[in-house]
Amino acid sequence: MTGGPLYPLARLTVAPLLRAVWRPRVEGRDNVPVSGGVLIASNHLSFIDSVVIPLVAPRKVVFLAKAEYFTGTGPKGIASRTFFNSMGMLPVERDDSRAAVNSLDQALSVLREGEAFGIYPEGTRSRDGRLYKGRVGAAHLAMQAGVPVVPVGLIDTPKLQPIGSNVPRLAKVTVKFGEPLTFGDEFDAMPAGKARRVATDRIMDAIAELSGQERAASYNERPTH
Repeated sequence: MTGGPLYPLARLTVAPLLRAVWRPRVEGRDNVPVSGGVLIASNHLSFIDSVVIPLVAPRKVVFLAKAEYFTGTGPKGIASRTFFNSMGMLPVERDDSRAAVNSLDQALSVLREGEAFGIYPEGTRSRDGRLYKGRVGAAHLAMQAGVPVVPVGLIDTPKLQPIGSNVPRLAKVTVKFGEPLTFGDEFDAMPAGKARRVATDRIMDAIAELSGQERAASYNERPTH
């Protein structure tokens, strides 16, 4: 199990405090299965997204976080490591040549252990507010692990923590959990590549309906600087 002994304590103390301060609006919480592996697939607008979703979900949701958040020294490093561990996050080396493969392996392990794993099919944060084309990793994970996908639409999280800001602000955000998507017999008859693409597009359609974002026809690329 991920998160260690800090997670239950954070769930009982930190999470209610932050919810009381931010007072997020949450819809469709009952759409998240209370047990068993499930993929939580969301749009991505702010760094704070990976904190907001676990705070309001009815169960622990594991996200990957940059390894440097777990390796710092001094009071700041200890505080960072404690916080990310308490949120149930897992470290990943994002700049490693095998980072993408390692990330999928970690996610698959979490799902097969019967836990909830959070993923952003766009790959990185949207800097213009549009919803970009989904990468097929989410569909690959769902099909490999045989788990449902719960689409999520986040609204106004950049107001809570704008890109470039290290400190969250007081702002109201909305989190919408959609009905679970499953990919069964219909997809078994398709070539693997086509099945992943079709499933990914369905996931992104569901996210778009929840978030109300304008769609972009291209992939979202990481900034080069």
